[in-house]
Amino acid sequence: MADVLPRSGTRRREQTRARLLDAAHEVFAEVGMDAASVEMICERAGFTRGAFYSNFDSKNELFLALITQLAEAKLDEVAGRVRELPVDAVADSRGLVRQVVGASLGERMEPQLFSEIRTQALRDPALASAYLAWQDAMAARVEGIIDYVVDAYDLRLRLPIAEAARLLVDVSDDTCTRATLEGRPAEEVTELMNARLERMVGLLVELSPR
Repeated sequence: MADVLPRSGTRRREQTRARLLDAAHEVFAEVGMDAASVEMICERAGFTRGAFYSNFDSKNELFLALITQLAEAKLDEVAGRVRELPVDAVADSRGLVRQVVGASLGERMEPQLFSEIRTQALRDPALASAYLAWQDAMAARVEGIIDYVVDAYDLRLRLPIAEAARLLVDVSDDTCTRATLEGRPAEEVTELMNARLERMVGLLVELSPR
């Protein structure tokens, strides 16, 4: 019995966090990050402020956790696609990007959310530090995916893998921010991002074998 209770408590905590994250995502979609208050998120999730602050120190921490969840889910999907690529996938680098990145950013990957958090980070030193750490973690995941593709398909890159990963993350980030400032819908952001990534991969990859 002593072992069951901690696991049950952990599950409840995970469920609470998940509901708060889902509620934050819904509220953000309706009113944006600035207007999304802790009270609104708690009401949507059906929890008290106490439940919120037992899981997150601030609204910024909650939204950082949300973009981490969304980005990790997308990178998990990309990693799965990479492992299912056909042997002739590298014959066309643009086709390779389309197969790896996929048709969209994901059903829940609003570019405005990422752009708003980046904007908040520019004004808040504590959030800036956390945001930079998040970007580093995402770049490390992308680096792992690139490393797998390079090894699996015997490719040569014009840059070290770590630099290539950082460049692709920066391109994605810049595309999201600029397209959001221009007021483009998410579908256009996806198209722009995929197009830019295709061009970048074309520049980075040497198709001759090592």
